[in-house]
Amino acid sequence: MEETSATLNLIEQFHVFAIGKGFLILIIGYFLARFARNGIGRLKIANLTPHSMTLLKRVVFYGILVLTSISVMKELGFDLSVVLGAAGIFSVAIGFASQTSASNLISGLFLMMERPFSVGDIIRVGDTTGEVLSIDLLSVKVRTFDNLFVRLPNESMIKTQVTTLTKFPIRRVDLKIGIAYKEDIEIVKEILNNVAAKNTQCLDEPAPVFILLGFGSSSVDIQFSVWAKRENFLTLKNTMYQEIKKTFDQQDIEMPFSHISLYSGTATKPIPIIMDRENNEKS
Repeated sequence: MEETSATLNLIEQFHVFAIGKGFLILIIGYFLARFARNGIGRLKIANLTPHSMTLLKRVVFYGILVLTSISVMKELGFDLSVVLGAAGIFSVAIGFASQTSASNLISGLFLMMERPFSVGDIIRVGDTTGEVLSIDLLSVKVRTFDNLFVRLPNESMIKTQVTTLTKFPIRRVDLKIGIAYKEDIEIVKEILNNVAAKNTQCLDEPAPVFILLGFGSSSVDIQFSVWAKRENFLTLKNTMYQEIKKTFDQQDIEMPFSHISLYSGTATKPIPIIMDRENNEKS
């Protein structure tokens, strides 16, 4: 009897029951967090993007783990007021030491609330263009078209112009074309409209737009804009340039290349050039 009592006193002295109970709470809390996370994943919540769903699952999972940890600490006899006070001081110290991270964190929250783009969108930030892989609290991960992984800090995303190329279902293709000064602009306009009408990937609405940009150094500069579904943007751009070049060649429409005229000091008299083929052949 005395040995049993001594054993119980020893167990109580080393808090074996409390540790075991805390360990049991920790295991139950972990599996409860996983169950809640998987359960949310099976729900179909309207107006919730895949990224928002992922964020919600993370919040629920880690929230339950935090509550479980607090319960375990309370079970082990820790004074939570002291722990929370120490955590507050630690947080202030970390905040001063990592102002950039805090700025990225706050910027990430703004990005998640504003939602200028989502996972899977194509965005352009400065010289970087690529598909959004993830939107995290500190950065946005992007895969460029040449298969590079780029990490963009959230702070820079807030301060920089960000263009979402896949926000709307259709996009406009702007084709820059130069024709010779001798060409009839109305005929060229009609040819371009015919080329657009024959292209099956060119949308009828909105209609193509013909813009005369001005008179360049070597050509009359034109912008011909057509519309396409966003997934056909590059295909339409390439096929339109090919078909325009082919049609211009068939219709004898000249597309001049850049050239430079040299003058010997007056505005109208060019530099005299003498071709001496006979002397060159003899030498």
